Amino acid sequence: MSSIRIPQRILVAPSGFKESLDADGVARAIAAGIRRVIPGVRVDEFPVPDGGEGTAAALAAATGGVLVPARVTGPTGAPVDAHWARLGGVSEGTAVVEMAAAGGLRLVPRDRRDPGATTTRGVGELIAAALDAGARRIIVGCGDSGTSDGGAGALQALGARVLDAEGRVVPDGGRHLAGAASLDLSGLHLRVAEAEIVLACNIHNVLCGPRGVARVFGPQKGATPEQVEELSAALDSWAALLERCSPFGGAMDVRTGQGTGASGGLGAGLAAVLGARLAPRFEVLLDGGLLPQSLDDLLAEADLVITAEGAIDFQTPRGKVPAEIALRARVAGVPVLGIAGTLGEGAPAVHDIGIGAIASILTVPMPLEEAVANGEELLRDAAERSMRLVLLGSALAARAE
Repeated sequence: MSSIRIPQRILVAPSGFKESLDADGVARAIAAGIRRVIPGVRVDEFPVPDGGEGTAAALAAATGGVLVPARVTGPTGAPVDAHWARLGGVSEGTAVVEMAAAGGLRLVPRDRRDPGATTTRGVGELIAAALDAGARRIIVGCGDSGTSDGGAGALQALGARVLDAEGRVVPDGGRHLAGAASLDLSGLHLRVAEAEIVLACNIHNVLCGPRGVARVFGPQKGATPEQVEELSAALDSWAALLERCSPFGGAMDVRTGQGTGASGGLGAGLAAVLGARLAPRFEVLLDGGLLPQSLDDLLAEADLVITAEGAIDFQTPRGKVPAEIALRARVAGVPVLGIAGTLGEGAPAVHDIGIGAIASILTVPMPLEEAVANGEELLRDAAERSMRLVLLGSALAARAE
């Protein structure tokens, strides 16, 4: 019988768990669980910036930049304390605006979750703050949004006016876009034309149609079936207006173009009106030269990769962090284990993209609020259980040799 092969170097590369832990916190918890089982193992922690919560802080820390605080309009219209990042090093002159900091789902109280009523106005205020500070390039991280207003709120914060047929300003909220009839761009922020704006987004998300954001993400953001249909119709009207009236709308597929549905349609609004580029988020955040450490280099040296996200389900293969990690790990020839808050419908499909095994942090039924509050402890325990299974598998393999 051969000796048991214990992993010597493990890469932990997770996303955040919405409303519980950011990616850095998830990575620390998993690493702690691993070390309970293999105390001396080398664990490389690589919290994956995916455009959602924690992205601005992660990139600021990695580049020697700073987080700039800002008080802006939150998704429900009330002021919130937010931030944007001024990057350092070779990325000086680049700002990162994390839409979740101003329009994230966590900023919407559970009893007020209606994506037809929330606004991205605060996101536009953060972009304006970065422009005023001299940013020449602005990366907008799209993720964890609680909005579906097609970017109309952000555009209005940047000086655009969305008007109804009577020339009145359309109220904030996606459902009101059904009444939008024209765009007045005469007051648009002057520095918009001088800066490069890039949205780091999930390009699988589109604005309209059967897979449009209202139908796919509306229920997750609190919409009833009736509200989903109302919002879907309003975004159809908004798409038609953008195609007709915006400077870049006629040159792009506003309705079903890649990334147009990012952050509830923020992608469509900023691309059609500001000329923003919609790019795959990992291409921008991982391969765009922002980070001093290469994920692919770490993968090449790992014996095992553990990735994680709040829910592994049928949407995971469509551009989520575990799918990206699995794709890169397959190229490197490294096995992947996925840990999730919950395993939902279609979760086994991730095996087809290269995730060898999956595990949930939940061992008994519990309310969502309890799981969110105890996410760190549950993750540590799940990582420990998973590593014990890895060692058991290694022991069986050694016995069979």
